[in-house]
Amino acid sequence: MRKDFKENLLNILNGVSTGVVIALVPGALVNELMKNIAHSGSGAQNILTMTSLMGSLLAVFAGLCVSYLLKFNLIQSGSLMAVAMIVSGAFQVKNGQIMLSGSGDVINIALTITLAAFLVKFLSKKLGSYTVLLLPLLVAVIAGEIGQFTLPYTQMVTGAVGQTIGTLPNFQPLVVGMLMGIAFAALIVSPISSVGIAMAIGVEGIVSGSANLGITACAFTWAIMSNGFGTTIAHFIGTPKIQMANMLKNPRLFLPVIASPGIAGLVGAIFEISGTANSAGFGSAGLIGPMAAYQEMAGGLLAIGFIMLLFAGMPIFLGFAMRYIFIQKLQFVRKEDLVIEDK
Repeated sequence: MRKDFKENLLNILNGVSTGVVIALVPGALVNELMKNIAHSGSGAQNILTMTSLMGSLLAVFAGLCVSYLLKFNLIQSGSLMAVAMIVSGAFQVKNGQIMLSGSGDVINIALTITLAAFLVKFLSKKLGSYTVLLLPLLVAVIAGEIGQFTLPYTQMVTGAVGQTIGTLPNFQPLVVGMLMGIAFAALIVSPISSVGIAMAIGVEGIVSGSANLGITACAFTWAIMSNGFGTTIAHFIGTPKIQMANMLKNPRLFLPVIASPGIAGLVGAIFEISGTANSAGFGSAGLIGPMAAYQEMAGGLLAIGFIMLLFAGMPIFLGFAMRYIFIQKLQFVRKEDLVIEDK
């Protein structure tokens, strides 16, 4: 029983992580470029609309991926997807109209999907031939009510994390760079949105640059330490959040997340790499972090080369260093610990 519970829980975490990737990676890849050419009337605005809509449907994608991993049928899957969206906080109701607003709270989505998944399994055995009629309603009402009740509290947790990180800039600048690199690397592999935290606390200047370098170092470290070309690419082009389930399953994996991003954030502070609140939290995804840093510097080929060195050369070096130290030398981490389940 305990083994089944653990397996189901890991499937849920993997499903939510995959849903985050499906929803957010397309926007991370092209949004910054599309914003710059939207005025040309080349269809860029339509692409922005599409990727924004995908982001708002994060809860639906998470429910779909979890349903697939749990081998739910169509009725069960639809029930799970619906309740995930209901409790996501990704929409507002004004004057009787429902308007999409952001991607929602990933913590609340994950908690409600967990509850709803076990509820689906329980009710499916009890309802028999009435499943198709009653399951979607019961799951929506029961799990939906609970999820809507917990939403303000999970948002408070996210806010508390943001306030804690917001106090870090009070330290000495080099220490700030190191701590911001570590903090945002930890956020990017957690259910909490690093972008949302950055915008909420107004991460600007060197603090933003160090945060992006920390995320980038985390992504490259996991990419180099993991197996499979597709998985490797997904870490630094998309998001290292796909390792969320593995991180929670094996807390020792947080040690490379502390070491590599801490060094990257420190280097960013030394060279005064900057960014904005809108760019912080993305890392190198969609080249948002590097482009923001470049815009804060004097232009030219020298600046481009320096940005490439910091956002690609240094993270690659740190990634191979972490693999040598933690996998080959200390054998503290195994490659199998970073395998992404896609069954």
